[in-house]
Amino acid sequence: MMQDQDWWRGAVIYQIYPRSFQDSNGDGIGDLGGIVRRLPHIAGLGADAVWISPFFTSPMKDFGYDVSDYCNVDPMFGTLSDFDAVVARANDLNLKVMIDLVLSHTSDAHPWFALSRRDRSNPKADWYVWADPRPDGTPPNNWLSVFGGPAWAWDARREQYFLHNFLTSQPDLNLHCPAVQDALLDVVRFWLGRGVHGFRLDTINFYFADRYLRDNPPLPKELRNDSIAPGVNPYNHQLHLFSKNQPENLDFLRKIRTVMAPYNAAAVGEVGDAQRGLEIMAEYTSGGDKVQMCYPFELLQPKRATAQVLEQTFARLNAAAPDAWPCWAFSNHDTVRHITRWGLTDAAARAYATLLVCLRGSVCLYQGEELGLPEADIAFDELQDPYGIEFWPEFKGRDGCRTPMVWEADNRLGGFSTAEKAWLPVPAGHLGRAVSRQADDPASMLAHYRAALALRRAHPVLRGGAMSPLVAQGNVVSFTRQDGAETLFCAVNLGGGPADVALPDGKWTAVGAGPDLAPVQGARARLGPWQACLALRGQG
Repeated sequence: MMQDQDWWRGAVIYQIYPRSFQDSNGDGIGDLGGIVRRLPHIAGLGADAVWISPFFTSPMKDFGYDVSDYCNVDPMFGTLSDFDAVVARANDLNLKVMIDLVLSHTSDAHPWFALSRRDRSNPKADWYVWADPRPDGTPPNNWLSVFGGPAWAWDARREQYFLHNFLTSQPDLNLHCPAVQDALLDVVRFWLGRGVHGFRLDTINFYFADRYLRDNPPLPKELRNDSIAPGVNPYNHQLHLFSKNQPENLDFLRKIRTVMAPYNAAAVGEVGDAQRGLEIMAEYTSGGDKVQMCYPFELLQPKRATAQVLEQTFARLNAAAPDAWPCWAFSNHDTVRHITRWGLTDAAARAYATLLVCLRGSVCLYQGEELGLPEADIAFDELQDPYGIEFWPEFKGRDGCRTPMVWEADNRLGGFSTAEKAWLPVPAGHLGRAVSRQADDPASMLAHYRAALALRRAHPVLRGGAMSPLVAQGNVVSFTRQDGAETLFCAVNLGGGPADVALPDGKWTAVGAGPDLAPVQGARARLGPWQACLALRGQG
């Protein structure tokens, strides 16, 4: 068993999107009371921790990622006492609690911004990124918003522009101001004092903007990809050299690590960068003095993670920093669910789940992933996401992955709520994959995820061991994991045809059994479509 100070290393973290997890008061919106009720499901799955997306006081223009009070709970979700109950119940179930801190920007309804925009001489005048217009009145530079259009909004009170990398109602904090850093570190202390075990740090590489507000250079068309923003968004036309990824970020991350250290807490940073995500992750997790983990976008991209893509990804990671610690995920609250994004059958989804738990790094599962939920198709008149509304129909936004969790198959809203209507519709096609339908079925997707997480728990080498270079041969990826006690060989067929695999020299014994795992036959294994082979090297 890992020592507690390294609980995060190789941990399986289950992401809860609170609006859609479980409604406990019948208003059609999930809440903290609902999380308390459903935590046993996560513990039974075999996860080590939960990451709870924002539940702070907010106008909800970006569904909680626009914070107006960092140290309180929005009434929609409950109270601070309800949050304390979440922590207490999680502790009872041996689950760590991580919360989503949005430190790069606030809501424009935050009292800090209300004061900052009043004039140019108030005590918080420099708490946000303000800039004078160019002589012709246009914004100070060419930076673009992730959500479309310029990253600058005009404020008539100050006769200046303020920076917003996301919605206009999400002004960016100026972390070049020491008082802003101090205030944010106090937020970290507040939640650590309430018993959280760590943080998911939203948009961690957006904390600082270039002091001189220099223009971003153009990005050649052949280098563009839509892992951060949809292809129809002009955001992809720039190399975001100056609007994010600034070197000053490293010292601030060291300050966060220093605050967390006495609490034995850990952080995973979301690295939102389409070109240098792995390299930035290496910078942010190296040296043992910044964040413990980073959450790159390489396996969240629209392009399926084929054997060749995986080989290239891990080669890049090893070249950038072999000791970097990633937190791998296939799905989250911002991307099309990977079942739909990659066009996976159930057999393919099981193969990818097996692969995920065998990779070096920690793991993040998004609610409903363990049920094999596909993306929901949401009609335009039911959309809630401003991002989707802006770019419809070429990009349908994030609502399709945020629909309510389905607990009961024979309930119109899937057991999510007793309300007449949920905040987003529950797709009829999801009901057949409800927890109640899968819980006792040994052939279900839920059973497969339970078995995969149990495998990871049973073999500490999968949580913290070294990993050999990942090799792609046709549709098969293979590698070994090794520590002082075990050497485990992993091969996964990510294709629809059979494949032969040669195991490294030595005597090997197959681990596990079942239709998704191929037996070992001497020094070889015959993998069927979407099958894996897991084998332990014998001693002596």
